[in-house]
Amino acid sequence: MCHVDVLYSLIDVNQRLNTIVHDPIFTTHLTLLEHFSDGSIHSLTDTMLDQFCLQILPKIKHKIKCLDLEPLSMERILLATNYPSLYGLTLYNINLRTCVHYFFDKNPLTDLFQNQIVSLTINMTVNTKPDFEDLINTFIFQRIIQIFINLQYLNFFPSSIWYSKVSFDSLARDFASSNLLELHVTVNNFDDCLYLLDGRFIELRKFHVNIADICSAQLTINNTENLPNLKCFSLYSNVETSAYDELIVPLLHRMINLEELGLYVKICDKNIFIDGHDLKKNIINKL
Repeated sequence: MCHVDVLYSLIDVNQRLNTIVHDPIFTTHLTLLEHFSDGSIHSLTDTMLDQFCLQILPKIKHKIKCLDLEPLSMERILLATNYPSLYGLTLYNINLRTCVHYFFDKNPLTDLFQNQIVSLTINMTVNTKPDFEDLINTFIFQRIIQIFINLQYLNFFPSSIWYSKVSFDSLARDFASSNLLELHVTVNNFDDCLYLLDGRFIELRKFHVNIADICSAQLTINNTENLPNLKCFSLYSNVETSAYDELIVPLLHRMINLEELGLYVKICDKNIFIDGHDLKKNIINKL
């Protein structure tokens, strides 16, 4: 039985059960949606949604710290009561139209939570052409940074790397945050990765990036200044690259206080095998 089912079934049944279900283990983090075996996500049934919005959520509102939501019921749940302790949101199956509505249009939800949300995860769905979607995703990414001024954790991840990437080629690059500590994002190319590490997120501690294409940089971007605050770095790319020595190694040398490293890349046109010894000699020993 998941936490939501426990609350739905047992709250207000009797005093003893009521004490149990009000425990923080059942009320701190609520997943108010349904996961199916095929991977799809749907809203709760109307009956469950009614009971949560009208009865359960108002009673436990002070204990709720994180909510996992989907777009069909998201607004109703967030407006059902006030959430004074809420700091984390995970939004599943969010399409571009929904993002534009909540992050660009005048909306009571952003006004209510822009100072409150510290952790935000957004799972984007695919519904437009890749090139157009990249551009819109980038505007949404920037808008999120601008709206949620106290954001410390952002996970902006796609349902497919080929459709929901962030790219800075055609966007003003003057957005920044001095609060963001951890970032998970999918970008179009290595230049975009360098833009995110050019000082705009000066307090960034953990950076997990999925890069669609790692090729020789076409733009002049700083890849030499040290990144002393970065403690954890993970890079994933499923496309072969011959720019390991040219791009990846110099970037890693900037991370002088790195404690955790994850590299998941396909390297071609290199005569030696990159193993633990090579990483220690050419990267770890130079940090």
